[in-house]
Amino acid sequence: MIPKTFKEVIDLGDGREISIETGKLAKQAHGSVVVQSGKCMMLCTVVSNYKQSDVDFLPLTVDYREKFAAAGRYPGGFFKREARPSDGEVLTMRLVDRVLRPLFPKDYHAETQVMIQLMSHDDDVMPDAMAGLAASAAIQLSDFPFECAISEVRVARVDGEFIINPSRTQLAESDIDMVIGASADSVMMVEGEMNEISEEEMTEAIKAAHEAIKIQCAAQIRLAEAFGKKKTREYEPEREDADLAKKIHEMAYDKVYAIAQAGSAKHERSASFDAIKEEIKATFSEEELADFGSLISKYYYKAEKAAVRDLTLNEGLRLDGRKTTEIRPIWCETDYLPSVHGSSIFTRGETQALATVTLGTSREANQIDMPSYEGEETFYLHYNFPPFSTGEARPIRGTSRREVGHGNLAQRALKGMIPADCPYTVRVVSEVLESNGSSSMATVCAGTMALMDAGVQLKKPVSGIAMGLISDGDSGKYAVLSDILGDEDHLGDMDFKVTGTADGITACQMDIKVKGLSYEILVNALKQARDGRLHILDKLTETISAPREDVKEYAPKMVSVRIANAFIGALIGPGGKVIQELQKATGTTIVINEDPVTEEGVVEILGTGQEGINAVLAKIDSITFKPVVGNSYKVKVIKMLDFGAVVEYLDAPGNEVLLHVSELAWERTENVSDVVNMGDEFEVKYFGIDSRTRKEKVSRKALLEKPEGYKERAPRENNDRGSRDKDNRGRDNRNRDSRDRKRD
Repeated sequence: MIPKTFKEVIDLGDGREISIETGKLAKQAHGSVVVQSGKCMMLCTVVSNYKQSDVDFLPLTVDYREKFAAAGRYPGGFFKREARPSDGEVLTMRLVDRVLRPLFPKDYHAETQVMIQLMSHDDDVMPDAMAGLAASAAIQLSDFPFECAISEVRVARVDGEFIINPSRTQLAESDIDMVIGASADSVMMVEGEMNEISEEEMTEAIKAAHEAIKIQCAAQIRLAEAFGKKKTREYEPEREDADLAKKIHEMAYDKVYAIAQAGSAKHERSASFDAIKEEIKATFSEEELADFGSLISKYYYKAEKAAVRDLTLNEGLRLDGRKTTEIRPIWCETDYLPSVHGSSIFTRGETQALATVTLGTSREANQIDMPSYEGEETFYLHYNFPPFSTGEARPIRGTSRREVGHGNLAQRALKGMIPADCPYTVRVVSEVLESNGSSSMATVCAGTMALMDAGVQLKKPVSGIAMGLISDGDSGKYAVLSDILGDEDHLGDMDFKVTGTADGITACQMDIKVKGLSYEILVNALKQARDGRLHILDKLTETISAPREDVKEYAPKMVSVRIANAFIGALIGPGGKVIQELQKATGTTIVINEDPVTEEGVVEILGTGQEGINAVLAKIDSITFKPVVGNSYKVKVIKMLDFGAVVEYLDAPGNEVLLHVSELAWERTENVSDVVNMGDEFEVKYFGIDSRTRKEKVSRKALLEKPEGYKERAPRENNDRGSRDKDNRGRDNRNRDSRDRKRD
């Protein structure tokens, strides 16, 4: 028996639809939906334990996976099954997690899992744009304590028109690629890249996305009502004690305010705050600490947060003594590492990033192999965040989701400034050495300088800044904070990172924690971010004003040439013999790709020595050499024969041609050695393919003056062969006799 299903359809306004269906699949999950657009289908399930976990946070896991069967493909690798998530899948998980997490109650600590699986792929649909919709729709069908429906959409702009959830083809023509997450009332998350757009243009794109999200939220609510809205589950709330909270607030607030007001460095400030906390705990007995210990810590942090926020709103001062618009001191250095292709250090306050650049061939391109997308990146950036950067000791268990996300943001900030004709594959690596506020933006700044130090001809330098917001909804007061500290990130209402050139925004990432943030405040915050970004940009260009004209002496030089498809095999040689020997002899790396459009061979030559590169180019010229009829070429005798000499073109070593004895001189030549000898160099004229011999013809005598009194010999007649005509050969006579016998 097929179960009853419930379905809602969302009209995207241009003939495309998104459907949300429930009731058919995964009915033991606490909520499940199938979201479909075109042939793209994804299943989302949500489950949350009924017992609270013994932790003081929400153990939420968002998992997004793309099944290779969805695209009719096999997974790569030795084991033919899906394994660890790709970076693309991790980035989608982060997009969904950042919107869902704040909407669960702060005291809800049950282990919760959201699983989204791409089950069927459509080349015209980008599935990551629907993952947030699927997650929220499944939660709406559950009994989870969750504040409200949300959704996420991608917005692009093509020819001045905004497109919701564009295809990959449309996205390639767009100057905006942003994913926005929001409820019907508030924008909560923004992430994307842009082609140097203004703050106002970015705000307009967010508004367009939000209107589409409102429609998707309404569809989820209708589906839940039709399915039968479940009663929200009851759970054991966190313990509260209003009297204790008031007591600790009174004990801590003024002292914290005074320390915050004084302005101090991170470790000094942390030690002072810890001292206040220990002083408060000392006023309680051992029995009270055993009973109220966790509450004391909780209420102390609330008092600390309130004091720091009030200081900023009341006096415009911050934890380290800066004004709200002030940027921390910056110092930079390039060419720090002697043996890398490009390097730089960017230090802003207590945040420091060391960036390196490595140049390579297309063989080093980053291969992307996902069911929803196959391709390669010739520019990519990796971000590492070791524990010592924050003064901690903890185990390193592979690349974290945070590292993937921060690296992707920095990569998107810079990639639009890499010129299209850059011959190299470029890898940037950022090593965060200190962190107290936006190491991802430090990575953008360090990456810009390292690229210029490596000789990559950036179109324009890029800088980045992390901004914060503290607001008081009751009074309407708010403060936008430029270049936020780590502590300000935690206690603020908005954390947004903006990167760009002097002419516009190239990437952004925003997490908005306050409801109903007005677009007026958002625009003001973005404009303040622009001022800070330009200030940082000036510091970068003071250190290195423009890219190096060429790569460094020990960095590889890259030359790219195109050859006809017919010559690819000759350059590779049987079993790769020619190209392997050439690389060994010249100390170069040679990569050959085929242009899918022109079908030409694209040969990349990478080497640190110009002599080696020149030798490879000479070999390619030799292999692809085609003499032109009527032109003269210098040749060298490399072999003597009775009927002529084999000569080699000096401009194309390895290309040989026979110079017939009759073309050596105008006079009759009995012996080839009477005219030329081994090693002789002279010029010949090229006549193309001889119609009689079907071989290439060159002539030395054609470039010599005829001797005085020279007479051309009369051409031989076709039958002048010692009176041996066809009849005398007997072959034709035998054939004729045979035909006569057949007639008889």
